[in-house]
Amino acid sequence: MSSSAPVVLSGADDPSAEGLREIPLPPYVTAEDAQFAVRAVVVHAPRRWSGGTICRNDASPHPCRLHRWGRRVLALHGLPPAEIDALIERGDPTAEPHPPRRGA
Repeated sequence: MSSSAPVVLSGADDPSAEGLREIPLPPYVTAEDAQFAVRAVVVHAPRRWSGGTICRNDASPHPCRLHRWGRRVLALHGLPPAEIDALIERGDPTAEPHPPRRGA
C-alpha cells in the first residue's frame, strides 16, 4: 500500500468546530437532568496540576465538556453561578439542586 499525504481530521484545531464538541442541552430541564448535571460538575471538578488546571476525572483541560454541560443545565434549572460553585465545593455528586424560589 503506498503512502499518500497525511489525512487531516477537521475539527480538532478548528475554532469554528468548537460548538460541535459541546453536549446538547435538553429541550427543558427535568429534576433528573439537574441531578445528572450535579454529578457532572462534581465528578469533573477542577484540579490544579503542574501543567495547569485539569479535569479531576479524565485529566483533560478544565473545564471539560461534561463540566460545561453540567453548569449550563444547572443554570437553566435556575441555579446562580455561586450556588453551582457551592455544589462543586461540597463535592457530593448526589446533592439535590434546588433552584431559588420564585418571588421569595
